[in-house]
Amino acid sequence: MSLAKTSVGIVVIGVVAAGGYYWFHERAAQAQRMAASGAPPVAVASAQPAPAAPPANLPDANADIKSTRDAAAKAAATAKATAPPPVDAGLPLKSGEVLDFTADVAKVSNVADLRLQIAEKRNFLGRNAWHLQAFAHTQNPLRMVFELDDQFDSYSDPGSMTSLQYEMHLSERGQKVNSVQHLTSTGRDAAPPNASQTHVLPGTRDPLGMMQYLRHVDWTKMHQVQGPVYDGHKLYDVRASLAGSGQSVTVPAGTYSADKVEIRVFDNGEEMKDAHFFVYFARNDLRTPVLLEAEMPFASARVALKSAH
Repeated sequence: MSLAKTSVGIVVIGVVAAGGYYWFHERAAQAQRMAASGAPPVAVASAQPAPAAPPANLPDANADIKSTRDAAAKAAATAKATAPPPVDAGLPLKSGEVLDFTADVAKVSNVADLRLQIAEKRNFLGRNAWHLQAFAHTQNPLRMVFELDDQFDSYSDPGSMTSLQYEMHLSERGQKVNSVQHLTSTGRDAAPPNASQTHVLPGTRDPLGMMQYLRHVDWTKMHQVQGPVYDGHKLYDVRASLAGSGQSVTVPAGTYSADKVEIRVFDNGEEMKDAHFFVYFARNDLRTPVLLEAEMPFASARVALKSAH
């Protein structure tokens, strides 16, 4: 499973959906094996799950991350030659905010939990930055065959939400990966000792920064925004547009009036057709993201807000 398939925007939807696909595929294969052997299906206790397939290949934290200069140049050629639209300065982030979500894949509920957290505003290498975090954990029955405990950290500029540093601390099916990348558009910013330096386009955001940026867009005045996003592996062009206003959305946390925003992802000028993303932002003071949806060839995923504090 490629973490790049999460694309941008919604860090864990692709991870969850791919894991769900693996779980369904494994169950179907097991049923076929039993049918071929003539043996009736046997329930397996949760303490002794069926053997999982060989671990998927995850990126090597010690390997050199390929330069994104070529991708940046191609993305720049396709991007509009206009300044990015400003965010609403009257809606600052809320330090300490914690949003908890539950993920459903196809017809299976609560296959994973997702937490989005605004840790704090702090000094980061001599600059002010928001420390943003995301945590993802699979739940049974998916966890029996696809154990996942991932953490993402972003240090983003307070005004534009452009990324200063993006970190991935991944634990997936027994494999652990730690990637710390210091993003620079000039090459003049020295990376800290524990980080590698990654060259990106000016104005590049990471997925967590992009989510917060989209919360702060005034969708009554701006119906589309566009910008480069780096997901830890590749640089993409992300375009978000208003798909619906004032829609009633019911999630475990309650019922909200929300704006529906469509996320489209482009790789080297070509739109990625294997996933279709929507985010619903509540029409409250904090413009809380209450629902994330993804439609993929093998399954649909729904990540709904459980609680906000």
